[in-house]
Amino acid sequence: MREDSYLIIALHRLVKDLDRETAAISSAHGLTLPQFAVLEALLSKGSLTVSEIKEAVLSSNGTIPVVIGNLQKMGLVERAQDPADHRRSIVSLTKEGCVLIERIAPENERMFKEKFGVWTKDEKKELVRLLAAYRKQTRGAHEE
Repeated sequence: MREDSYLIIALHRLVKDLDRETAAISSAHGLTLPQFAVLEALLSKGSLTVSEIKEAVLSSNGTIPVVIGNLQKMGLVERAQDPADHRRSIVSLTKEGCVLIERIAPENERMFKEKFGVWTKDEKKELVRLLAAYRKQTRGAHEE
């Protein structure tokens, strides 16, 4: 039981540390952490609906439409009506948004490489395997 508590604390500290570092990188470029997350999701996945963005950035609250609206006002994203479903809109990076996130994302990747440099490639693979097994187990429990 004690190991479980240590694991939870260690994972929580890791995520908080990474979020703090990413927020600092984002802030240096005039963005909030949620704005960075949305731009990075659009860069890596292409145009997305609002609900797909919520899933991609692991957001469980209603702030994503506000974040997207602010990014749109900044000229970094644009919305277009989904031709397949006129009730939804598709969010895309503008040219300015693409240039900005392509400049910031590598900084964040370098930070990740530095932070995760304490683990070997095999240790990282094992951690990914363990986390995937956890996710698979918990997903199955929620679907029953």
